[in-house]
Amino acid sequence: MSDTPDTPKIVPIEVSEPLSRAIGERYLTYALSTIMHRALPDARDGLKPVHRRILYAMRELRLTATGGFRKSAKISGDVMGNYHPHGDAAIYDAMARLAQDFNVRYPLVDGQGNFGNIDGDNPAASRYTEARLTAIAETLMEGLAENAVDFRPNYDGTLEEPVVMPAAFPNLLANGSSGIAVGMATNIPPHNLDELIGACHAMLGNPGISDDELVAFVPGPDFPTGGVLVEPRANILDAYRTGRGSFRLRAKWEVEDLGRGMWQIIVTEIPYQVQKSKLIEKLAELIQTKKIPILADVRDESADDVRIVLEPRTRTVEPDMLMGMLFKNSDLEIRFSLNMNVLIDGKVPKVCSLKEVLRAFLDHRRDVLQRRSLHRMEKIDHRLEVLEGFIIAFLNLDRVIDIIRYDDDPKRALMAEDWSKDHKRATSEKDYAGPPDGEGELTEVQAEAILNMRLRSLRRLEEMELIRERDALMKERADLADLLESDRRQWKQVGVELEAIRKQFGKDSKGGARRTAFAEMGDVEEVPFEAMIEREPITVICSKMGWIRAMKGQVALDSDVKFKDGDEGRFLFHAETTDKILLVGSNGRFYTLLGANLPGGRGMGEPVRLMVDLPNEAEIVELMIYRPGEKLLVASTAGDGFVVPSEEVLAQTRAGKQVLTVRDGVKTALCRRVAGDTVAVVGDNRKLLVFPLAELPEMAKGKGVRLQKYKDGGLSDATTFTLAEGLTWKDPAGRTRTEADLAEWAGPRAGAGKMAPRGFPRDNRFN
Repeated sequence: MSDTPDTPKIVPIEVSEPLSRAIGERYLTYALSTIMHRALPDARDGLKPVHRRILYAMRELRLTATGGFRKSAKISGDVMGNYHPHGDAAIYDAMARLAQDFNVRYPLVDGQGNFGNIDGDNPAASRYTEARLTAIAETLMEGLAENAVDFRPNYDGTLEEPVVMPAAFPNLLANGSSGIAVGMATNIPPHNLDELIGACHAMLGNPGISDDELVAFVPGPDFPTGGVLVEPRANILDAYRTGRGSFRLRAKWEVEDLGRGMWQIIVTEIPYQVQKSKLIEKLAELIQTKKIPILADVRDESADDVRIVLEPRTRTVEPDMLMGMLFKNSDLEIRFSLNMNVLIDGKVPKVCSLKEVLRAFLDHRRDVLQRRSLHRMEKIDHRLEVLEGFIIAFLNLDRVIDIIRYDDDPKRALMAEDWSKDHKRATSEKDYAGPPDGEGELTEVQAEAILNMRLRSLRRLEEMELIRERDALMKERADLADLLESDRRQWKQVGVELEAIRKQFGKDSKGGARRTAFAEMGDVEEVPFEAMIEREPITVICSKMGWIRAMKGQVALDSDVKFKDGDEGRFLFHAETTDKILLVGSNGRFYTLLGANLPGGRGMGEPVRLMVDLPNEAEIVELMIYRPGEKLLVASTAGDGFVVPSEEVLAQTRAGKQVLTVRDGVKTALCRRVAGDTVAVVGDNRKLLVFPLAELPEMAKGKGVRLQKYKDGGLSDATTFTLAEGLTWKDPAGRTRTEADLAEWAGPRAGAGKMAPRGFPRDNRFN
């Protein structure tokens, strides 16, 4: 064995904690990161970090509004490499949106190339497009070089980025914002800049102004795609007061006269963030499914502007009624939700009112004004110090030249010289009396500036220019000092700066006028489906295999109708295009078909199972016209049934409506219109039972009650009739027979009954 001691083992220290706490802490960190650095905008500049970094990177690339364009790939690469360590595709998408004038009310990026369109097409790849800043985007960053805002290190500590932009206008409300964080979200519509600045002026004049009074200046959102806002004013007030609500926005349309009584509707503006191509597809679907029968055609004739043509089926249709139906069934009308959840001071998420958002912006502008003023004062103080040194140098020029020419260390010599005595007097409009007592020595800054002077600056005229510059700077410094000491002057200056923005980008500028109009919503009448269909007679034909069609006109019911090989007719009756047709399935469900939507009589029709969700194992028990106010007798093969009002069996969807509850092995046997006061029931055993209709309950749905008792078999048929008129059926020879005396078969409900009379049909059917 070796005498060498064993190498000590490194034992890892295990730190344990409850899983719930570990997950909770980590998820909280993720949630805070998402809220603070990704999803919610800052109330001060209205930007999310990705947008702020895009604009700052473009500024660093000197992509000014009057300069040249740069490849979008270069911009997104710089943003990703320097400030935003995320996917370049996500960065490019965010930048492209800032350039889309149909998404952003005041675009911050000037794009060149394919940046997408209102149809919903995506922008071209970043290598194909170019971009630069817009003029209004540059105003967001005015003051970055003047210490207007704080800077922080970027993600790797090699550069610095602004914490917030100086923001010369209320960008949060002007361009809006949307985002989904963890446990919270934000959705702010764009507004008109001119109106927002008007509201800011009102707040500056009256800090205690209410949200309701501010709405007089900002009556509602101003969407880049225009449209018509039809939200009641009370709802708008409540939304801006609470920071939550919604706005009903409609497309803008007009009626175009085609002459001879013909007309068509032209949609010129569509709601915000509605893709035009998908809107056209939805309108075409409404025509195809005949959900709005009075709409005949839709065409997209848009070029640079929006022009959607809607043709009515007949000229007798009211345009308002047609548009009312389209507003209800398509994205020609939307609801845009408002959720002003923003970061206050970049730290605290809060749902703010209109007043709170504007107050956050104005406070930020005041802070920017103070910081820029202090920065300017520091620059002035530095320049004044240099000017004082220049003036001393000019008054003692010969001595300065001697020191520079002959002294081994001219900087030290200049600083050591006493310039307060034996100096020459200034020959100028205003004599310079020399430096104050005790300040006869040059500072290091002054000496450095003198040594860095060019020879051509050594002119007699320069002295007077320096004195004039000094006086002007001292006057400017005094004004800045007064500004910083006076709250009233600061707020006044904020208003002046806002007015300058208003003059440049307000309602009188290109694209500055309000685009979204206001209108009363009005009462949208519930138009019955029948009122939208041209009423025409049809003949409904349904085969045994479930192929259905509707022939125009009323064809004779005994006419020869063709069917597919192996198929035959089952239902044949007259109806109208405005009728609703009830289909009763053996599964107890009722389905509703529309006469106008049935396939035409040419050919063999279409399977009814393509129109309703009737299972393959279920059969069609009955097909009849719906008539309001009627009552129906429904019964199962087990002999249970009840009476149901016809209004209760109407189905609104393809899935139908469950009316009769059936168990395994039990099916729907029949559905008959109720007419009379008595019920006649016959079973598979050919026993007939007659009992009063009053013994049957009236229900909306369910299993029902027992109609007749059976030992073997089940219910074969049932009907209702008037007892005083007798029970009528057709005998095997086809002759109509009426049995007036039914006392032998009368009995209480759920009885067994007695054998049917001689001559009763062999198929145990009354009809």
